[in-house]
Amino acid sequence: MSRAERILLGVNIDHAATLRQARYRGNHQSIHAEPSPLAFAKEALAAGANGITIHLREDRRHIQEEDVWAIAQIPRIRLNLEMACTAEMIQFAQKLKPAAVCLVPESREEITTEGGLDVVNQWTRVRETVQALAPLGIEVSLFIGPDKNQIEASHRAGAPVVELHTGAFAHAWKSAHAPTEFERLRSACEQAHALGFVVNAGHGINYDNVKTIVQLPYLNELNIGHTIVARALMVGAHQAVSEMKNLLRSAS
Repeated sequence: MSRAERILLGVNIDHAATLRQARYRGNHQSIHAEPSPLAFAKEALAAGANGITIHLREDRRHIQEEDVWAIAQIPRIRLNLEMACTAEMIQFAQKLKPAAVCLVPESREEITTEGGLDVVNQWTRVRETVQALAPLGIEVSLFIGPDKNQIEASHRAGAPVVELHTGAFAHAWKSAHAPTEFERLRSACEQAHALGFVVNAGHGINYDNVKTIVQLPYLNELNIGHTIVARALMVGAHQAVSEMKNLLRSAS
């Protein structure tokens, strides 16, 4: 078995809900509302996804609470809840008790999560969130940029997992800056592993650049969403997820 085959695939289904909300915002419980994030999640799992990632945002722009609870009922699902470090979301996660929580920054102005969590300057709040969730058996990860200071602060915050933000690399893909961004990620993987972290990665990964991303050392899981949802519009959710899973298996 190659190293790439050991990398898990978490499928982020937020943008299936984005498409639904474009037509059914405020009426997402209608029997006519489509597409169904629940159905998309089931197809993703049937196609080989190792888990489902969803982000319940403060403004509920895509995923709704009803979606989270429905998806959490899928038998044997490994659910990864992305959330901000707020009292509301801590209480929600404590009730839900998902397998994993990924703490992310959140801004109403952004279209999607555009940067990593600033653990250095928000250390107390992050630490308190980790301490509130970890005793419940929830695996807590921190979504951070590939920066040594953020990795060190994450270690002091007590989270067992970091998810490295791959957005800068994705934006630089096929440009002269791509090797520099890849090296930043490689160095961050090395540092995080040396500190004992489980190392995940995500943001902007697609069917092309994933072939390079999987060359990073110590990767445990890639969380990929937008490109899979976009591909699903062409070929269906099952095939879109299968194609990505096959890329993880075959990349060398």
